[in-house]
Amino acid sequence: MDMGSTMMMGGAPTDSPLNASGIDFSNSTQASMFLGEILDDTQLQIDGNMYARNFWYGVCAVIGTCAFFNVAQKITFRLRIRAAAANRLRPATPSTIFSKAIACITAIGREATYAQYTPKNNKYLKVPPVGTISLLVVYLAWILLLEFVNNNVDGAQHYTSLGVRAAWLAVAQVPLLILLAGKNNLIGAVSGVSYERLNVLHRWVARILLLLVTLHMLFLHVSWNAYDLGPLEYSTDSCIPTGWAVYAILIWMNISTIAPIRNFSYEFFVVQHIITFFGFIIAVMMHLPSTALYSRVYIYIPIGLYFLDRLIRSARYAWNNVRPGRATLTALDGGVTKICIQSKAIKKWSPGSHVFLSIPKFGIGQSHPVTIASVPTSHGGDLVFILKGHRGFTSRLYKSASASASSLLPASSKGSSAATSIVQIKHLALIDGPYGSSHNDFAAFDTVLLVAGSTGTTFTLPILLDIAARAQKMRLPVKRIVFVWIVKNTSWTSWISSELSSAAAMLLAVGIELSIHVHVTCDDNFTTGEQDQSSQECGCECDRSLGPCCCVNVGESGSIREIVDEKGQPVDNKDVQINVKSRSRSSSSLKSGKKSRVLPCAEFHSGRPDFYEMLWSLLENADGETGVAVCGPLGLNSDVRRTVVKCSDERAVNKGTGAQGVYLHAECFGW
Repeated sequence: MDMGSTMMMGGAPTDSPLNASGIDFSNSTQASMFLGEILDDTQLQIDGNMYARNFWYGVCAVIGTCAFFNVAQKITFRLRIRAAAANRLRPATPSTIFSKAIACITAIGREATYAQYTPKNNKYLKVPPVGTISLLVVYLAWILLLEFVNNNVDGAQHYTSLGVRAAWLAVAQVPLLILLAGKNNLIGAVSGVSYERLNVLHRWVARILLLLVTLHMLFLHVSWNAYDLGPLEYSTDSCIPTGWAVYAILIWMNISTIAPIRNFSYEFFVVQHIITFFGFIIAVMMHLPSTALYSRVYIYIPIGLYFLDRLIRSARYAWNNVRPGRATLTALDGGVTKICIQSKAIKKWSPGSHVFLSIPKFGIGQSHPVTIASVPTSHGGDLVFILKGHRGFTSRLYKSASASASSLLPASSKGSSAATSIVQIKHLALIDGPYGSSHNDFAAFDTVLLVAGSTGTTFTLPILLDIAARAQKMRLPVKRIVFVWIVKNTSWTSWISSELSSAAAMLLAVGIELSIHVHVTCDDNFTTGEQDQSSQECGCECDRSLGPCCCVNVGESGSIREIVDEKGQPVDNKDVQINVKSRSRSSSSLKSGKKSRVLPCAEFHSGRPDFYEMLWSLLENADGETGVAVCGPLGLNSDVRRTVVKCSDERAVNKGTGAQGVYLHAECFGW
């Protein structure tokens, strides 16, 4: 763009670029007039408003594309379930040209976005999946393109033009910022993405907003400081103090959302974040110049969206708690508390949903996010939660449940485990939700792989229970389910042993194959519950029952990084390496494992599973699309993500080879 100034000193109109020729800056009148011409944004505001609209055209295009694929997937899954009910052959396989084309495009997109590479043993550095990173890179490129394209004004207003454009793009992002933050938002409704995943984008949009505000500030300072007019601007322009206020608040809002600070005291973070948000809005309203009052529409919209979200949440919260539920606490092995709540208001929810649970006795004003470990058709319709005691709210819950259990036990059994103790004390429970459950319907896949680490089973168990309950009423596309649970101790299986046994019986009755594999990593009394040196684990990825223990650090796809003996000394013998690798793979096979009276319907394995071999075996035998769900620590999720991408790429799924696709949904602890 080549935009010239329409005024020069003395009021004579001209089409030439604004310049300082003939200006006496020692004359305060001339200096003020020239500064006013530098900052004259009459035309620049129109230009900035146009590019702000272009920004939203791009955002709406992306949301529309996501909505299209979301609707297409929902239609596909409904057709699969109808086809299965009609006893059609291979209902989970694309059959039409349109469905095959969608499946091919989807497979390419999955392979490009599923993978996640994150440093190990670093709790502070968490790298998002490739798909999230790619979306953010495209978003940043789109912002920078809108900022700099066709924005080359000659003369003294060059940097003013850049600064004004940056300001318009910044204020245009505020509605998107609120849309991505609300628990009830339009983007989530049309795209099928849950609010907690959108919240990751919310934080990064806020950081890009900070970048634009920084550019706005820097460009304007360069524009007037190029002529040493900074002191004059600071002494005469009322926008300067409000601008710095906006910048300071925005910096703090971004710093406070960094994970270590945010997680230090989440309740305090939420309160201060809301307060600073209103401070930010007020400061922006005061900072916007009178020449661009119509830009306030980008502030009025997010204010309306915020209050709409709060209104919906408040109405739902009031409805859920007008007759509050009562929570029963049970202390389980492994420092876990099982919570059962009878709610008269909450009767329907989807597998994988979560709520914000508040038990005032253990923390007034504290709401803890917890995944519902039950489905409406199980546990008599009660809401069931399994919480690991760490600190704060969860620690107080476990201590109370343990103390209550001990008080109910006979004196002769005070020192025994409280894993099966029934606590009769009921506590007032307030619930906000349910929310989440953005994954696809796993009942519509041919093969399902459910992977969980520790309490991550609260996400995978409801999926299993939901499929088992629905299979009693109608024929489903799913033919085979593999349930993988990684725990440190075999006693932890008591958390959900009755639920797994019930699901196994129901699925067996309808002809759906269920394989339950429990991988135990740190249990000296492995599988038998008794001290047995022949089957004792050595605390690593091998089993003494297979021979002398050699601890092995197994990489992706079973690659061996290092082998050490029981004293921690490296082992260089090639034959030993081959033997260890063979035993490591065999311990993860779907056909191997040990039975235990702890959970008769499951097979127990020593060490962590080999996901590559497991998934490859499932994909080879699948007659349709395979669905994979994983919930656990970041390292577990990353391993499963990379394995899915590798298998999908090597098999060239849905690309004319006959290999069927694989879908992944990953839930992560503390993400």
